[in-house]
Amino acid sequence: MTRIDAKFADLKAQGKKAFVAYVMAGDPDYDTSLELVCGLPGAGVDVIELGLPFTDPMADGQTIQLAGQRALEGGMTLDRTLAIARTFRETDDTTPIVLMGYYNPIYSRGVERFLEQAKDAGIDGLIIVDLPPEEDEELCLPAQKAGLNFIRLATPTTDAKRLPKVLQNTSGFVYYVSITGITGAGEAQAVDVAPEVARIKAQTDLPVIVGFGIKTPEASQGIASVADGCVVGSAIVAELASGKPVSEVLAFVKTLSDGAHRA
Repeated sequence: MTRIDAKFADLKAQGKKAFVAYVMAGDPDYDTSLELVCGLPGAGVDVIELGLPFTDPMADGQTIQLAGQRALEGGMTLDRTLAIARTFRETDDTTPIVLMGYYNPIYSRGVERFLEQAKDAGIDGLIIVDLPPEEDEELCLPAQKAGLNFIRLATPTTDAKRLPKVLQNTSGFVYYVSITGITGAGEAQAVDVAPEVARIKAQTDLPVIVGFGIKTPEASQGIASVADGCVVGSAIVAELASGKPVSEVLAFVKTLSDGAHRA
């Protein structure tokens, strides 16, 4: 059982929904990023999504694109991203960390070496948005063999024919993208999300977590009420980008997690 599996089992036993927070590693700089990540569990975050900066983040909207650019310009690398996880693990051995990003940096490192380093750093799962199920032998299956969950995205355009393929080797949880498009665009609506979550849950026992377009505590509560939890990324990244201190960003995160936990 991975930390992700254990976390969702614990939340289910408590009758609670999950709150997942995304932050970009190295944004706006290494030290600030590390302080934010280390403060997330205290702000009610159940699972941390740690963004791996990449030059061509095709699934991300402007907010997260700019965060990645700031991180890269500040000297952020794959090694330094893993270092954040490693430092976090010195004081927290229970909160799951999911590395979210694109395949190129992993491919460049070499899959076997990357998985060994990620596991050693305390990474629990991967979301690699540009690797479809047809490429499972590339990273998904080796990752699971190494003891990491491989989390797949399902979207409003994932039809009945495609969904079983998407779910086939997914583990940890299913990430449902609530809107068509990129991160930070539009607003998720519980009334639209509910039937889609039910459709996915009819085909898997995995938790279904909904992300994209969740920006307020009210939206967090509404979306979590029709799923197993929710993810907020762009809204948190935008708070940090506005120049607010980490303490204020964490206070904002707490309002979002409280919303999800009320669901």
